[in-house]
Amino acid sequence: MAMSLAVKRLQKEFLDLSQHPLELCSAGPVEENMLTWQGVVIGPQGSPYEGGVFHLDIVFPDTYPLKPPQIQFNTPIYHPNVSENGCIGLDLLTSRWVPTCTVSQVLLAICAMLADPNPNNILDPDVATLFLEDRPRFELQARKWTREYAM
Repeated sequence: MAMSLAVKRLQKEFLDLSQHPLELCSAGPVEENMLTWQGVVIGPQGSPYEGGVFHLDIVFPDTYPLKPPQIQFNTPIYHPNVSENGCIGLDLLTSRWVPTCTVSQVLLAICAMLADPNPNNILDPDVATLFLEDRPRFELQARKWTREYAM
């Protein structure tokens, strides 16, 4: 059976990630399934997520890279751009997706989102309200969740 375009592309991206590791994040296939990956993002320094280790589930469609991967936090995180079930509100995974995007670029965008939440892409309205109206309380709660679930 011929290897799909998605699998070929993912093999190339995994090789690139292996040869040029990112500083605060990594990802790779789960066992032999190139369409199912697990990722890890380290909370950026100076953010309320600093020191946390956040696990991601990454599922690529057969149509990758024409369609974006589905990525969810497997580790609970208190963040306005992440829903209670771990879905991520990131334009790069929806409206701004283009086939030239790579796993590395998506992981870096997730790291950036942790350092700088986007008030225009809210998935948890309660967290977003606190983020917008009482930043110190938001950061205290985010640090508490990070200690409790990601350390």
